[in-house]
This record gives sequence, C-alpha cells and structure tokens, in this order.
Amino acid sequence: MKGRAGRGAAGRKGDGAKTSAPERYFRAANYIAAAQIYLKDNPLMEEPLKLEHIKERLLGHWGTAPGINLTCLHLNRLILETDASVLFVTGPGHGAAANLANMYLEGSLTPFYPELTLDREGLGKLIKWFSWPDKFPSHLNPALPGVIHEGGELGYALSTSYGTVLDNPGLITACLVGDGEAETGPTAGAWHMNKFINPATDGAVLPILHLNGFKISSPTIFGTMTDKELTDLFTGYGHSVEIVSAEPRVHEEYDAALERAYAAIRKLQDDSRSGRRPERPSWPMIILKTPKGWTGPKKLDGKMIEGSFRSHQVPGKDLKKNPAHLKAVEEWLRSYRPWELFEKDGRPAEDILSQCPKGDLRMSMNPHSFGGERRVPLRMPRLDEHWVKVEAKGVKEASAMEVLGRYFKELMVENRTERNFRIVCPDELESNRLEAVLDVTSRQYAWPVPPGSEKIGPEGMVLEVLSEHNCQGWLQGFLLTGRHGVFPCYEAFLQIVDGMANQYSKFLKSSLEVPWRKPISSLNFILTSEAWRQEHNGYSHQGPGFINNLLTKKGHIYRIFLPPDANSLLCTMYNCLKSTDQINLVIASKQPMVQWLTMTEAAENCRAGIGIWDWASTNGGEDPELVLAASGNNLTLEAMAAAEILREEAPDWRIRVVNVIDILVLGIPQKYPGGLDEARFQRIFPLGCPVLFNFHGYTAAIKQLVWERPENDRFSINGYREEGTTTTL
Repeated sequence: MKGRAGRGAAGRKGDGAKTSAPERYFRAANYIAAAQIYLKDNPLMEEPLKLEHIKERLLGHWGTAPGINLTCLHLNRLILETDASVLFVTGPGHGAAANLANMYLEGSLTPFYPELTLDREGLGKLIKWFSWPDKFPSHLNPALPGVIHEGGELGYALSTSYGTVLDNPGLITACLVGDGEAETGPTAGAWHMNKFINPATDGAVLPILHLNGFKISSPTIFGTMTDKELTDLFTGYGHSVEIVSAEPRVHEEYDAALERAYAAIRKLQDDSRSGRRPERPSWPMIILKTPKGWTGPKKLDGKMIEGSFRSHQVPGKDLKKNPAHLKAVEEWLRSYRPWELFEKDGRPAEDILSQCPKGDLRMSMNPHSFGGERRVPLRMPRLDEHWVKVEAKGVKEASAMEVLGRYFKELMVENRTERNFRIVCPDELESNRLEAVLDVTSRQYAWPVPPGSEKIGPEGMVLEVLSEHNCQGWLQGFLLTGRHGVFPCYEAFLQIVDGMANQYSKFLKSSLEVPWRKPISSLNFILTSEAWRQEHNGYSHQGPGFINNLLTKKGHIYRIFLPPDANSLLCTMYNCLKSTDQINLVIASKQPMVQWLTMTEAAENCRAGIGIWDWASTNGGEDPELVLAASGNNLTLEAMAAAEILREEAPDWRIRVVNVIDILVLGIPQKYPGGLDEARFQRIFPLGCPVLFNFHGYTAAIKQLVWERPENDRFSINGYREEGTTTTL
C-alpha cells in the first residue's frame, strides 16, 4: 500500500479537509448526472432556469445515480492510495448519467470525444449530449471507455465480472450490483462464483450490493431484510460482509470499508501465492445502503421522492406544463451549489479533480477493458495431426466431439503459458465427449470437494457450473478482456441464455460502430446432445430454437455452422477460434457417426460454407432434376440414404446432393455478408429445379434465409417439428 500521504488534497483521518474534497466531488458528480437528464443549456445554472434550457424529452434514471457516484468516488480514492488496477462494472447500466459524470471528471472522455473539454463549453456539450439523438444513449454502451457491460437487461454483471479476473492476477473488478438486479436468477447463481476463484492465479472481484430499497415501483427483497439477515445470507455464500450506510459519516465509512476489503484481498492473494492458500477463501463484499434518489427532491406534489420508487427515472417530468415542477428541479440543481464546484471558466475545481487517478489507473481507462488491444491470437495446433482418415465415404465411424476434444487438449497445451483459452460448460464436458482436455488440465474450483470427485482442483482451464447464464457470463468477461474460449452445451438448454445472447449481440453490433474498439475474440457456442439423438433423455431435451433466435440479429454479427462430420467440425472450429467480433454457433453430434469428407474436402466445404457432393450425385455434370440438400450431421445421413434409395429406385433421375455447413450462405448478401451472390446460388440450386432440403432445426430458419431468392417456392423443407422422442431418428 502507498503511504497515507498518497491522497494529498483529499485528506486523511484527522485532516480538516477529510470530508471537504470527497463531499465536493460527490456534489459535482451528482450535479452533472442530474443536469444531463434535464438540461440542454445553462450548464452551470448561471441563469434562472427557463423552459428553453430544458430538453424536449426527459430520459434517464436518477434513482441509482447517487450510489454509482459515491462508489466511483471512493474506488478512486482507494486507487490513489494503493495504485490498484481496478475495473468497474456497473450492473444498473440505466444509471449511465452517473458513469458519464465520473468519466468526465477523470478526463476519460476527452481522448475519444475531444469536444468534451474540462470547461464550460465541454460540460455544456456533455450535458446536452445525454439521451440526445446520435449522441449518448441513456444506458451504458460500447461507445464509452471502460465499459464491458451495458447493464440494460439486468442479471449478468456479476458473472461477467468474474470472467474478467480469471488468469488476471493483478486485476480487481469492482462490480456494483443493484438490489433489484440481485433478485434475478443469474445474479442469485453468480454469488457462488467466488468459490471458483483461485487467489494464487486469478484476480479478485469485489461485489458491492447497492441497496437503495426500491425497484421501478415496489420494494426490493433485499431492502426488506435486516442487516443481520443480509450478513448471514452473504456470509453463507462465502463472503466477508461489510455494510456501509449513507449517513452520517458515509465518506469515512466507505473509505474504511474499501481499505479493509483491499487489505483482505491482498492478504488472500499474498498467502496463496506463497503456498499458504486457505481451505475456504472468504472474499470481501460490501453492502452499500443509500436512499433511492439520494440528494434529489424530498417531495413533489406532496409525494415522497427521495427514498422512494418515484425517484427511479425522472422526478418531475412535466416541466414544460407544470411551473411547480420546473421550480422544484431548479431548486434541486441549485442545491448542489455548482458555482462553488467549478471555476469561472467552467473547469471543475482542482480539489475535485484531485480525487481522480491519472493515466491507466483511471477506471474508465483500465487497460483490461480494452480487450481488443490485449488480445493475442491463439497458437493453433496443426489440423492434419487430428483429422479422421476417410478412405471410403460413409463407412468409418467417429465421434466428432471426441475428435474435437483431442484437438482442444493440444490447444490447451500449446497456449498453457499464456493461459488465454478456457472452456466453460454447465456440467456437460464429459457428457459432450470433450473429456480429453482433462488429461492436461482440471476443472477449476477453489473450495474443498467431497471424496470421489475427479479431475477438479484450485487450478484448471475448465469451468463447470450448472448455470448456462453464469457460463456465458464467465466467457463474456474473459473475451472482453482479450482472451479466447468456447461454451459447449446441450442444444436444448442453450435457449436459457437467449436473452443474454441478445444483449451480447447488441454489444458487438455497437462495438463495431466504435472506431477505437479493436476486435475481440468471437464467442463460440458448441451445441451437442442435439435434437436428433436423445438416447437417454427425450422430448424435453429436443429444442433447436437457438438458431432461430440468432437469425433475428444483424447478419454480420453471427454465423451458424452445421458440420456434417468430424473433419468438418475440426475445420469449422479452427476458423471460429481465429475469428473476431462474432457469435459463432456450431452444432455437432457427439455420437459415433459415419464420416464423409477427407480433410481437404472438409476444408473446402468450410471455406465455401456449402458444397456440391459430386461423388454422391447422379446428374453427371448435367443440370439436375432434383436437388437433395442437407444441413446437420444426422440430416445429412438421411439425405445420403435418400440419394442411395433413388439411385436404386430411379437410376435415370439426375440428382444433385448439396451439403450446407454455413446456413447463412443461403441468405442474400445484402443482408448476410457470407450470402452467395445470386448467380452462384442459381448454379447450385438452378431455377425450375425442385429442392428437397433436410434441415437440423425448425423449418422457419431456412424459409427466412431463402425467401428473398427468386422462385423460393421450389424449396421443400423438412426439419424438426416438435414431435420428438428418444427414438426420433
């Protein structure tokens, strides 16, 4: 820890300035946050507030903002004291006005938005730009530095935070979780993720539960609990709990709580890194109790605002129609006394700016949040050492997933030094035939395990927890901080994270529109135990709908691959692991199946995304009378069986067999960058020629992709129809 003089103008215990600078910073941040919601002019309230100063639409969320501001202030003070590398993840991303206020004060916005200078003009632009067309939206987003989590759909902040600190031993991620978000299922599961963190090799997550008591219109569950009940609950989760309350000495209390938390983290890490790892590491957490909408209007129209659900969004929305509301907002903004906080030119006072770290120590400039700049490509093992030798088509059997597992095993060995590749899985690694990786690594779990447990310990590159949400959270945090990984899962149960995948796809889309965001590794889903081979389960385990969910997204954000055999799966995953800024969905059977393609043929099919299998066709180079198309390994097997029957029963028919690995090639290139141009599409699927298409999933997926092609009615599509059992095939 740095010496106690480290905070300079901030003051220390016993210093008369102890509360002055923190209190002034807190007022400034709250003022800037509130002003962003209401004002488009008069940024320092130097004139009486008039209607022409008010935005046409008042958008934003005030209720959580003071807690975000208070937390940023005191994390900054901790960084000034310790030089700690702290990444800040905000669960309630709807409080973005507060985050922007702190980014502005620490000077993190100016390198990316030069207009946002630390003066009257820059402050005026910041305030006007919030919730303004083509400027800053009301939520966190990738256009803001330091942001790896939007916090729009609540529930994913904590698991994402834990992903950031894996194999980042010097990083502390402070995760602010709203007490409404804490009610969500994903967050409820994520409180257990501290048990996976290895203090010797990983960083630390400091959860901060912001308990302001209310959601949009009702109390939070946590807000109805006593301090003892809260402490007992989170102690049971494995945390050492501190509670900080808003009054009367909140700045001293929050400073002290963070210092104790930091000391506890460093002791855990130092002990573990010197061979004294505790049996059950107990990580600190803080519960911050503040009134919702703290420092805002006490009442409006005779109804309680501060400390009430009514402060959740915009107190006093009717400013243009209600003079009393306009007056109340003016009194509120003036209550922060901005003329005391800013110099004559609008620059924040120096004692306020002194509360902010400099350079890379600023939370919004933490290097780990710029994952694309930290990304190192994987060292990829050669495929020719793993491919299945195919001497005759459709004869030799192999499990594609077992072959892939052996490839992943070597991949982990090749990248062992960098520790930048992980597998996350909801307790299905061995079921999905990837157990070969356990020859060279373990499942990571830091707490004691019962007798009979196998291949599990404090250090490993596999993470398994029976929560699809938290698997994805781990992987998102890992990828967004510059690493690589895969998420194998039972096909039907990946739909549990439909919403989470939606949000991540939005984050990717927005990131691609931000010029300073460098490419990050793609998020790779591997779906197996798929609908067509449920030999121990059945109807409940049959659901290929994740394909349809992805198809609602922008065509350049994702790819959907259905490799027909083991060699095709190897080629597909090789390409996916090298790709960036995408969601890759790969669907493959784990059961032994006959093999079709040599490595050379598989590589060409994967490159093109589609292939005519001349060796299975009977058209002899002439235009076909019928095209048999298939996508998916089991459906390819059916199509090949149909071709064999027709070869025997109708030998004069000219039949073409087509295999589709990347189904997006079927879409038009104007919507799907990998879509075939129309001339090539018609060379494969000639106009006037019927196409019998066997598809792995719901038929609507293929119909969506081909509906803008000419004569799309020539496609007759078979697929999964919700009539499954264990003997579907």
